[in-house]
Amino acid sequence: MLEVRDLHVAYGAVKALQGVTLRVERGQIVTLIGGNGAGKTTTLRAISGLVRPASGAIEYEGAPITRLAPHEIVRLGIAHSPEGRGIFANLSVDENLALGAFARRDRAQIALDRERSLTLFPRLRERLRQNAGTLSGGEQQMLAMARALLARPRLLLLDEPSLGLAPQVVQVIFRIIRDINAGGTTILLVEQNAHMALKVAHRAYVLEVGRIKMEGEAAALAASDEVRKAYLGVG
Repeated sequence: MLEVRDLHVAYGAVKALQGVTLRVERGQIVTLIGGNGAGKTTTLRAISGLVRPASGAIEYEGAPITRLAPHEIVRLGIAHSPEGRGIFANLSVDENLALGAFARRDRAQIALDRERSLTLFPRLRERLRQNAGTLSGGEQQMLAMARALLARPRLLLLDEPSLGLAPQVVQVIFRIIRDINAGGTTILLVEQNAHMALKVAHRAYVLEVGRIKMEGEAAALAASDEVRKAYLGVG
């Protein structure tokens, strides 16, 4: 579904990505793990068109998207739930959800997708008229994910969905990630909680200073001594 080949991204003199290559197969959850500054967020931002690569190629469903604008990439079926959530704090929950469907005109299907999102995130249904900025951190994360789903993506990019959340809320978020995937949405997940990410994913890539250091089945990487020591706090 998605292929990234030899991707290089720089912020001025800082080389954020140095030849990243990865694949996401349809129907999978693929996770990128690694420390701060490894290039995980930059990889997602390059895929969604928010940063322009210096070189390399990104293909989605066999077609190049490397030079497309972000709104064009959304229309192709890729949605991005960003690190830090990026909600509109002064708008209501309902208004934030409506903005997720900005590129769509199929009103009947939008209504169905909105209902599906509210079924996945029942807390949001209770807070539809509430300003998004007054939600808890966990509820804001739910809103960011629900808003991305309103774009009806075939591929969902999730950046640090558990960041800063209480452990019990993290469990809820990852259960919902599984449910979204089971509903037919492919997911590329960036997550610092390597234990949870490897538990939920089919495949995984380990990023270190802008390069892919390891890749493979998520269960195999979770069992790797190197990954366990570096990212799981074991050994």
